Amino acid sequence: MSRPRGLIVMNQDAFDAHFDAARLERVRALVDLPDRTWTDELDSPRSRAELASAEVLITSWGVPRLTADRLAVAQRLKAVFHAAGSVRPFADDALWARDIVITSGADANAVPVAEYTLAAIIFAGKKAPFLAADAGTAYRGWSHLDGFGDLSNFRRTIGIVGFSRIGRRVVELLRTLDEPTVLVSDPYADPAEVAAAGAELVDLADLLPRVDVLSLHAPELASTHHMIGGAELAKLPDHATVVNTARGSLVDSAALAAECRSGRLYAILDVTDPEPLPADSPLRAAPNLMITPHIAGSLGTEVHRLTDHALDELTRWLAGAPLRARITAETFPLTA
Repeated sequence: MSRPRGLIVMNQDAFDAHFDAARLERVRALVDLPDRTWTDELDSPRSRAELASAEVLITSWGVPRLTADRLAVAQRLKAVFHAAGSVRPFADDALWARDIVITSGADANAVPVAEYTLAAIIFAGKKAPFLAADAGTAYRGWSHLDGFGDLSNFRRTIGIVGFSRIGRRVVELLRTLDEPTVLVSDPYADPAEVAAAGAELVDLADLLPRVDVLSLHAPELASTHHMIGGAELAKLPDHATVVNTARGSLVDSAALAAECRSGRLYAILDVTDPEPLPADSPLRAAPNLMITPHIAGSLGTEVHRLTDHALDELTRWLAGAPLRARITAETFPLTA
């Protein structure tokens, strides 16, 4: 049985991170690659010729948008296996019109994001990042811990906004804590599935006043823009911590900065709006706030998990087996 013609499309940093010798050998056993192993563009004469013969694309960060013009060249294209999380940067309406198979590595990328989130929630319980940043309390003992709230991870209430791949995994990881109460807000979630994961499904308005930590896992949509604004933040209890590893636009940055400046709330952010933050962003100068440079997702050897996920999906597709991570026109609007 002949192998389908394939093409790897991503930038060089992504290719170097994804493919060691063993994984490159695995790709070549599955598809027939051109002499040039990968490309980061699809518009040169050489790339257009390769695209015209490709039945399978393996993509990741840096893949150009698959516009109608480019897809018009790719008449033989049947499937795109994305070795990264969101397909939004490259998925064009023309893909759905052609009914081209698309799979995402979001499930694999959810693993390190959920791990980071669990660590952030545990640190939030002890206010560790904020105590470490406060030169007035560092190394001075327990007598200087007043004003930070109850420093504990026992019987805490954690609010999860978005029962997504990552949100669901975070709920499961929270079982490692001692007697947590986990509340979930998601208008699309099945109450039975939330309960089976160990949480309770409630409205956002009911969730906010009850939580010690609010962790965000909703997709970036018009309906979720600034879903956590000044009014929502005001409902959080004193000393609550906002954790955002999803999309910066979910939170009104100015409102969050004001709450942190007041000393009432805390925040751990791995994403911001915009990203990176401009020099005059109110978040930069706000106390009670820790910002990391979008590191929760797959980095280093974690990227190999994404590669393996994409190649596993490719293997299933070649065998005619059901795919586990297909994105369709129907599911795309609700994906991150």
